[in-house]
Amino acid sequence: MDLTSFVTSLGTYFGIFMGLMIVYAFLSWRAGNNVVYYPNKILKGLEPLEGINKSRNPFIWMKVALVTSETEVIALSGVDTAVYFVFLSTVLSILVLSAVILLPVLLPVAVTDERVVKESVTSHYNQTVVDELQKLTMGNITEKSNRLWAFFVCCYWFSLVALGLLWKACKHVSWLRAQALMAPNVKPEQFAVVVRDIPAVPLGETTTEEYVHSYFEAIYPETYYKCMIVTDNRKANRIWEELEGYKKQLARAETVFQMSKTNAKPEGTRPTIKTGLLGLCGSKVDSIEYYNDRINETVTKLEAEQKITQSEKQQNAALVFFTSRVVAASAAQSLHAQMVDTWSVSPAAEPRQLIWHNLTIKYFERELRKYLVNAVVALTIVFYMVPISFISAFTTLQNLVELAPFIEPVVRIKALRTVLEAYLPQLALIIFFYLLPKLLLYLSKLEGIPTQSQAVRAASGKYFYFPVVNVFLGVTLGGTLYRTFKLIEDNPKSLLSWLVMSLPDNATFFLTYLALKFFVGYGLELSRLVPLLLYHFKRKYICKTDAERKEAWAPGDLGYETRVSEDMLIVIIVFCYSVIAPLIIPFGVLYFGLGWLILRNQALNVYVPTFESNGRMWPHIHNRILASLILYQVTMLVYFGLQKFYYASLLIPLPILSFIYGFVCAKKFYPAFERPILEVVANSMGEAPDMELIFRSFIPPSLNSEKIDDENFEESISKV
Repeated sequence: MDLTSFVTSLGTYFGIFMGLMIVYAFLSWRAGNNVVYYPNKILKGLEPLEGINKSRNPFIWMKVALVTSETEVIALSGVDTAVYFVFLSTVLSILVLSAVILLPVLLPVAVTDERVVKESVTSHYNQTVVDELQKLTMGNITEKSNRLWAFFVCCYWFSLVALGLLWKACKHVSWLRAQALMAPNVKPEQFAVVVRDIPAVPLGETTTEEYVHSYFEAIYPETYYKCMIVTDNRKANRIWEELEGYKKQLARAETVFQMSKTNAKPEGTRPTIKTGLLGLCGSKVDSIEYYNDRINETVTKLEAEQKITQSEKQQNAALVFFTSRVVAASAAQSLHAQMVDTWSVSPAAEPRQLIWHNLTIKYFERELRKYLVNAVVALTIVFYMVPISFISAFTTLQNLVELAPFIEPVVRIKALRTVLEAYLPQLALIIFFYLLPKLLLYLSKLEGIPTQSQAVRAASGKYFYFPVVNVFLGVTLGGTLYRTFKLIEDNPKSLLSWLVMSLPDNATFFLTYLALKFFVGYGLELSRLVPLLLYHFKRKYICKTDAERKEAWAPGDLGYETRVSEDMLIVIIVFCYSVIAPLIIPFGVLYFGLGWLILRNQALNVYVPTFESNGRMWPHIHNRILASLILYQVTMLVYFGLQKFYYASLLIPLPILSFIYGFVCAKKFYPAFERPILEVVANSMGEAPDMELIFRSFIPPSLNSEKIDDENFEESISKV
């Protein structure tokens, strides 16, 4: 990409960002948009525009985001959100401290050499092509040059800064998790454990519920409270969802009836509906009477199904409750049977994030599913390599013309050439990777993972391999692949030198890719134009009831499975190119700096967490950052070797040091994230727990009916 295309893309992206920020400042002040820009505060009963309307400063949101403490973030959005910001701030700190040395040292050293000029090539346009941006990279350093020492020293500086700040972050997140778990308020999941792989009921026991009850009462006679057996109530769920649908339709019909009453016609017009397929055919009946009749019929049907489910559809899993959270924590990490595939006990999660139907999957089936899903993911990685390699061909016009010679007359048009180089590759790459997180989350749930938060972590873990293989390797090497094949035929010895040059050559692509992500991506995130337009469209043309309007502006959560995955891609790119092309560091600083600022504003005002795992995501995040660091160190080791730098072997201690650091962290910090901490949960509570309330909090909506006898509840749980 030439300098004109690069500057054009940056200018365009920056202009879009400033425009979107002005749009946000204007629209977020309008009271009619409060439910789009401040839903988190509204749901918590807070004043949306407190401290903002008075100043009318379009940038006041930045000050609010900056001065808000971590404690306030936890109060509004939870510990998981606070840990995510620790991740952003840690990577930001690594890049800022590294830039203090790398930018003033490496840029002058690189730009004053002349390798790019000496090795410039002739293009299809019969001009000498000298990439001005490549002069700022390590690709402009002559082989065996003493200038390589500057890059060598900076490799050590970057690695030591990263390891030091990651260690500090681990200690802070561990403290945050401990503080959350020892909080005096009652958390139902701290008094329960999940029991899977329950053996068949032996002789002498009549039901699975009695079997589980006698088993745990014998082991924990003083603290055992109750057990709740998992049941296969898929049919009950369908009936309950049908009932909820009828209730919404009834509320809508009643609202329409009330709106039809006017001074000229005070009796109003009762709404009607056709009873045929999709309401398009059949006899026309009164909507209110019709939905009332359907509700009464469905309630009777649901009550009958609830009794059948509780008595005949018990499964081989249960929730077991204890009166002491210390005993529950101890039970969650204890081995309860000699055979690993029976009486598997693990910590319980929040009722809202349990994936109930996965609880009944047997041990060896879970193991088999895990291997099958990993195989599917591996094949998907290979499949994605094809389009990504094709996308990389757009990074240079020479490749584009070589792959498709018939477009050469079109590419000669300067304006079109600028657009092709500046925008298309980045947009195509973003579209391909936008589709991945949803697919990987679905595959993770197929493994038999029991909780939503664990499925999100698993999906993010799988996603990590896609940017490593497809973006870093695919784009970096794919951009020179076509030329390399010809070079192998003509001059096999030149292959290594071309591979060396491929890294700086593709740095410009990643610079514009980052600019697109933080200017346009975060600009759209802040302005929320798409949710705003959808809300006003639904409110005007679709929504009739308050429940429908609330559903129209429901914000959802921060989307960790997507955000963490996308951020890890940027971490890999910035780390691996930090020394090779130091100009990428300011772009990384802008990405994580704007991300920290804008997403902090969104976490405080917009997004509502759908689950809370008290920072369980951190070991996953920390491991991937460390893997990115090791990948960077190995890349630099190979790069120095191909540059014929005789002291390249002195970089070998860096990946060894990182592996040792990772081993120490895994032993020191990670166990507290995997298992309950007894000294933490032993902290005194502010109030005695209401065990019946805790027990009932796990009862599924489809079985939670006041007409059901209390004793039947302990045999009921959903399989959603």
